[in-house]
Amino acid sequence: MKLAFEKYLLKQTQATACNESEIIQSLWSGYGTISRYQLEGAATKTVVVKRISPHQLSEHPRGWNTDTSHNRKLKSYQVETHWYEQWNQSCTVECRTPQFIGSYHEGDEQWIILEDLDTNFPLRKSELDFSEVKVCLDWLANLHATFLNHKPTGLWDVGTYWHLATRPDEFEKIEHPALKAKAHLIDDLLNQCKYQTIVHGDAKLANFCFTENGEDVAAVDFQYVGKGCGMKDVAYFLGSCLDSDELALYGNELLNEYFLFLQSALAASNVAVDFLALEKEWRMMYPIACADFTRFLLGWMPSHQKLNKYQLDIMEKVLANL
Repeated sequence: MKLAFEKYLLKQTQATACNESEIIQSLWSGYGTISRYQLEGAATKTVVVKRISPHQLSEHPRGWNTDTSHNRKLKSYQVETHWYEQWNQSCTVECRTPQFIGSYHEGDEQWIILEDLDTNFPLRKSELDFSEVKVCLDWLANLHATFLNHKPTGLWDVGTYWHLATRPDEFEKIEHPALKAKAHLIDDLLNQCKYQTIVHGDAKLANFCFTENGEDVAAVDFQYVGKGCGMKDVAYFLGSCLDSDELALYGNELLNEYFLFLQSALAASNVAVDFLALEKEWRMMYPIACADFTRFLLGWMPSHQKLNKYQLDIMEKVLANL
């Protein structure tokens, strides 16, 4: 199978030879690898290849080895392939993604060939300064503006990897009675809000790639891209790079920055929308989105570091008001 894929890779890139030079990382639960290939005789020297091999499974890092989990992951790779084949080219330079080169299937294996972002976006960060947080929020705002009110054809009907309907096993493990009783209401509020866009669905810090000066960013990993309120991405992203005290101190200011970016992006793209109404609704949805992700963590891993005072306090306020 690998030889057949490499023949396809040579054809797509017009290279004379290729070599898998580096395994960048393994996919979650052992579903495959992300590798860098060196090319000879091609316009570009390297590409990144995501190889999905669902028959080469290992144990889930958190012990969630169920049919539901397996089927969700399989669909996520189908969605990601469709994203790159049909949607990715609509992203602007303000919401930069790796350029799609090709996809190849054989049996139950598949490969996605992508631009090597390390050429222009070589930095991966484990923590951000204030300006870098804003760069990522600007990226999210431009993604949300680009795809506002788009139907999620071929994507998840409801974006994000923690969507309630896809997490029944984790839901059953929740030991917070009030949250368990109102989890579906929280989910409904997010899914039924008027203004919907296409959300990245896994907009954590690890999925952003930075330029050397930290002033520009690109994003990867579109397995859980789909329809949703933009606050899902924003709440999840801020929670991935700020601790409880930082969220309490800077959360509102950063949310204000996101809406300035969003207003600017919508104006630039000539999208006809009542921005004040959108902003009002999404600001109301921000704590709902925080509570929704907290619901997932309380079922999936109650000891997770992201379950901090800020997030738990927001959840309790949301529950008290529902």
